[in-house]
Amino acid sequence: MLYLIQFVIQKYKKMKYTELLKNLKDPIFSIQDLKLMGYKIIPSQISSYSKKGQIIKLKNGLYLIADKKDIVITENVAFKMYEPSYISLEWALSQYGIMPEVIYNITSVTTKATRKFKNGFGLFIYKSIKKNLFWGYKKEEKNGQVYLIAQPEKALLDYIYFNLPKIKKISDLDDLRLNKFVIKELDKNKLKKYTKIFNNKEISKIIEEILK
Repeated sequence: MLYLIQFVIQKYKKMKYTELLKNLKDPIFSIQDLKLMGYKIIPSQISSYSKKGQIIKLKNGLYLIADKKDIVITENVAFKMYEPSYISLEWALSQYGIMPEVIYNITSVTTKATRKFKNGFGLFIYKSIKKNLFWGYKKEEKNGQVYLIAQPEKALLDYIYFNLPKIKKISDLDDLRLNKFVIKELDKNKLKKYTKIFNNKEISKIIEEILK
């Protein structure tokens, strides 16, 4: 038994960073990914790689190969940080020009619990939504990296949905900082169809007012 324990420890010590670098196809990886690849890595090894600056911790159990940090896009980080999720709300609205100001923190929607994560790429915010409202997103790819982002119509509805408590009267819509001119250029049929699926009278009234 003692010989077996010593053999296992030696096997762990032989795992080299260069081997990880060679065999990992994706610069972002989890402990589970390594297990599926047949690696047996003990926590002290991961901690050692991190202290040496060879890998970067994105959150507990999720890491990034440091040498590849510059090629990783923030959207892909957001997608892999908390699955299932798709980018929406302020960040997506800013990308579509519906919200004119620049948004620095990526906001996403998830069917899991609401969470926040902060790392070298910034602050990532995830808001929980009902499973029957988890739709209306599309798959995007940039530099070979995939992520999900809400269609503009769904991003708008998600934003209104989460901000309903702030909207007591029509004039409160101005506080949402939305560009109504860009909104009117959206696919109106799709927007109305998506609004019906939400099955919320308050949201329907708001959309009607915005489209006037």
